[in-house]
Amino acid sequence: MILIGEGIHVISKEINHAIQTRNPEPIQKLARLQEEAGADYLDLNLGPLSKNPVETIQWVIGAVQEVVNIPVSLDTPNPLAMEAGLQICKNPPLINSANCGQASKETIFPLAQKYSADLIVLTYSDDEMPTDADGRAALVIDMLEYANNLDIPNEKIWVDAVLMPICFNQPQVQAYLEFVKMFEDVAPGARTITGLSNISSCGVPVELRGLLNRALYVILNRYGHSALIADVLDQDLMRLNRGELPELVELIHKAEDGEDIDYQALSKLELDYVKTVDVLLGRKMYSHSWLEA
Repeated sequence: MILIGEGIHVISKEINHAIQTRNPEPIQKLARLQEEAGADYLDLNLGPLSKNPVETIQWVIGAVQEVVNIPVSLDTPNPLAMEAGLQICKNPPLINSANCGQASKETIFPLAQKYSADLIVLTYSDDEMPTDADGRAALVIDMLEYANNLDIPNEKIWVDAVLMPICFNQPQVQAYLEFVKMFEDVAPGARTITGLSNISSCGVPVELRGLLNRALYVILNRYGHSALIADVLDQDLMRLNRGELPELVELIHKAEDGEDIDYQALSKLELDYVKTVDVLLGRKMYSHSWLEA
């Protein structure tokens, strides 16, 4: 699966301060670490860039491109900043992101066509943000028609169906997976992308986030999911992506399928993964103490 490193974002106080003071070192350190870990892209989450958008995005991209060779994902809703960033990328970038609303279609989609850039599109519009598979599919079908009319082929579109934190809305996880399973029929040639850490954000204890992220990775990967924006510094996640943990993958698949499992033969960590799958699939109610149940 394609993995996009999530580490460089303005929510981080260190990164925000580095941008404000034009100190490239913290940004470049994270860029190097993520490239060395195996990231395919680096997400540069710069927010709305309401002040000095052109100079700021170009400075950040320049700092990153000085030390790594992998492409970047330009993560800002500001079309002025987005175009300024697209103009100086050495490798073909991702536009992260557009949505199905009219303003986004009029400002961000044309940039994808102009610069022949791949485009991440979120499944919400001016009027709705569906959480069921059919509602997401309907938005995607309409969006692809619009994109195709701009000569943006399906192969240039990466659909982000907006995964919500499990502690905020547990049932939506199953609806999300249902959409992933049907995606190839809905949008042939297009790709799926998920912000993997979303599942474990908003209050999940830090020490438990990796379990949720990795278990969901295995489930998504089973259904041909294309890409993730994720913590590429999670060594076990990267081992999973390199195919180095086949026994864990097999166990998670068995748990997902409801097969009989000899719980007495499992290690504590293996049992934790089985419990985590049950929570992701809604078989057990989510709580911060789900491993104790």
